[in-house]
Amino acid sequence: MAEKDKVNGEKQLLLQKIYIKDFSFESPGAPAIFTSKVSPQTRLDIKSSASELAPDTQEVVLSLTLEAKDQDKTLFLVEIEQAGLFRIEGYSDEEQRMLIGSYCPGTLYPFAREAIADIVTRGGFPQFLLQPINFDGLYAQSIKNRDDANGGSAEARREH
Repeated sequence: MAEKDKVNGEKQLLLQKIYIKDFSFESPGAPAIFTSKVSPQTRLDIKSSASELAPDTQEVVLSLTLEAKDQDKTLFLVEIEQAGLFRIEGYSDEEQRMLIGSYCPGTLYPFAREAIADIVTRGGFPQFLLQPINFDGLYAQSIKNRDDANGGSAEARREH
């Protein structure tokens, strides 16, 4: 991008690359779990992180951990780090934090969701579809939690 474009305040958000950094699937009870009736309970943990690779280029990593259990037995465990390179130019620091904390993970999520659905099926389980996630809401909540923690609120300490 030409220097004059930056001066004029032109904003650009470009997805340069999407890739899987890490991916694992475990089914410690297989094949015995396929011969008994189970009532799976699932838990999904989500986090994202970002690091600057070059000026105006961020690597954003969306980490998902999905665990399915029947009582105390793990049926399967899936961990994925879905990553992307994003070129972000011309945005204020606040706008850039919002893009990295909400928009970029939201862009990566469908790719991670598809990979999880595929590996769970290949692992011998019925199709598993992760529900849509409101990344704007998650980002807003993380900002609120951070602000509460910085204020020393007892309420925030109990939540963490």
